[in-house]
Amino acid sequence: MNFPERFADLPDATWPRLRGLLDSTPPGGEVINMTIGEPKHDIPAFIAPALAENAAGWRGYPNNNGTPELLDAISAWIKRRYNVALGHENLMALSGTREGLYNAAMALCPETKNGHPPAILSPNPFYPVYGMASFSVGAEVVYLPADESTGHLPDFHAIDPELLDRTAIVYMCSPANPQGTVADEDYWAHLLGLAEKHDFIVFSDECYSEIYRDTPPLGALQVADKMGVDPERVVVFHSLSKRSNLAGLRSGFCAGGPKSIARIRQLRAGAGSPLPAPVQAASALAWQDEAHVEENRRLYAEKFEIADRIFAELPGYQSPDAGFFLWLPVKDGEASALKLWAETGVRVLPGAYISRDVGQGNPGRNYIRVALVAPKEDVQRGLTLLRSCLYG
Repeated sequence: MNFPERFADLPDATWPRLRGLLDSTPPGGEVINMTIGEPKHDIPAFIAPALAENAAGWRGYPNNNGTPELLDAISAWIKRRYNVALGHENLMALSGTREGLYNAAMALCPETKNGHPPAILSPNPFYPVYGMASFSVGAEVVYLPADESTGHLPDFHAIDPELLDRTAIVYMCSPANPQGTVADEDYWAHLLGLAEKHDFIVFSDECYSEIYRDTPPLGALQVADKMGVDPERVVVFHSLSKRSNLAGLRSGFCAGGPKSIARIRQLRAGAGSPLPAPVQAASALAWQDEAHVEENRRLYAEKFEIADRIFAELPGYQSPDAGFFLWLPVKDGEASALKLWAETGVRVLPGAYISRDVGQGNPGRNYIRVALVAPKEDVQRGLTLLRSCLYG
């Protein structure tokens, strides 16, 4: 059999790798899972009735791009949240942002850029789909360190202009996963200016945008609109998974210039899987309602405060601005995760499992990622055990 080589350089998948590290060792106490970013807060009360009321839609093929009602709800939310006016031609419903982040590269990455194979830039640490999409389109994926020295965001001032000239796409995540860092207006303005100058597209992954401490994070569309940037320079991705605790609904959207969205829609029409009609109906209601989002944010704020108290004197601890992860410094992420599991039953993710070895090393090697998704009491108990076990 001849198999493709384009995936030969993929690292082992995160969760099988974690099971391989931990599962042969018995837990040292009652298990508290703080690994995966799977929301545990209640889903909005109106979702189940909406799915039931629209059950007849299960028998029909769904609208490929998003129903008018769903696109209206998304457009209205973008206007409220970012004060940017977009029409249906700028929007497409997604089966979760991971699908969109992958297929947008398939639809929009050129075969060559200025006579060279294209480059796609990714933050490091990263969401694994960024690399998977890059390999799938035959691009060179360039991992940009996002560590303490760069403020936990990629340093776009430090990139060789020759690399930027052959860059087709930049994946950007703000609020950052896992660090919780938020890009400010100057940061966005610089990146979007580079996109204009060097002719590339910014894919802005903003799925954590509604979980924040104080100030709502800026979005790429918001800054691009203010700057008058070509609308085709930016595609943003949002989801109901974190905002509304609806990870299992698999519902999100992308927004961008009409030419970009037309190409993404064309790919979906021939090779994609649109959202079922009942899911689209329920999603429209979720984008229209803010009360459940505010309650969700309040619950996370309580857990941020717990973390800040427990780690108040810990050297290197940085309280996140947004998202729902802690990115905690340790001597060795794998060894720390195994020790914590064996001695306490608390399960966390080694930072190296969501980052790559490049240049000066792996920027996640000396970190663990801790998800604050469990109930408040479990978070407090888990973090207390973690502090005692790993930091004394």
